Amino acid sequence: MTYKAYLDNIQAKTGKSPEDYRKMAKEKGLVKYGELLKWLKTECGLGHGHANAMILYIQDPELAKKKLAEDARKAA
Repeated sequence: MTYKAYLDNIQAKTGKSPEDYRKMAKEKGLVKYGELLKWLKTECGLGHGHANAMILYIQDPELAKKKLAEDARKAA
C-alpha cells in the first residue's frame, strides 16, 4: 500500500484530512511518537499502520508531502 493510499483511506474513514489531524495534535500538545500513537489508536480509531502514516505527516509534513509526490510520480 502506498503512503497516499494510507492517507486517502484515513480521510475516507474519518472525514478528516492529514492537516486536520496535525492541527488537532498541536492543539492537544501531542508531539512524541508514543503519545501520538496512543491518541490516534484510542481516540481517533485508527489502526497501527494508519496511525504510523499519520504520525509521519504530523511530525514531518515536508517529508510526508515528498512521499506523496513520489507516489504520484510512480502512479503516472
